[in-house]
Amino acid sequence: MPFIFALVVLLIGCGGQESAGTHGTANAWVSFNEGLARARKEQKPVVIDFYTSWCKWCKVMDERTFSKPEIAAYLGDHFVSIRINAESKTDRLDYEGKAYTPVELTRHFRVTGFPSLAYLDREGKLITVVPGFVPPETFLPLLKYINKECYKQQMTFDEFMKRRGECE
Repeated sequence: MPFIFALVVLLIGCGGQESAGTHGTANAWVSFNEGLARARKEQKPVVIDFYTSWCKWCKVMDERTFSKPEIAAYLGDHFVSIRINAESKTDRLDYEGKAYTPVELTRHFRVTGFPSLAYLDREGKLITVVPGFVPPETFLPLLKYINKECYKQQMTFDEFMKRRGECE
């Protein structure tokens, strides 16, 4: 949904990209195929972290956002978290009746910069993709906005924030 993307980009901006080390956090990330199956079974939305091994801002996202206990807890309770190395060409990811490599799925979701976070509904349908580093003070409300399905009411993220996290 374009209105979500535009407002989040205005709130957070996009980070640069430089060489970085490995990509790992304390959050319970699962594979794409396992994650989609779990999301349908448990009726939870999905967040997909598209990253690369050389992405500095992916590491910053791990260190400053994903590592926060309240974020890890909210993700664990309300979402299925998937991580995809956007440059991998070896895995087979099944999405909407087609098989993709991670590179192909990254293109399918129109991801052009890293990190990028894709949000899917409980049925695995794409809601939006948010590019760039998302600080914890924006990420947690964004997760709540998606989990509460405020986007279905055509409410912008900015309006959600003005209403202090309520969409009713």
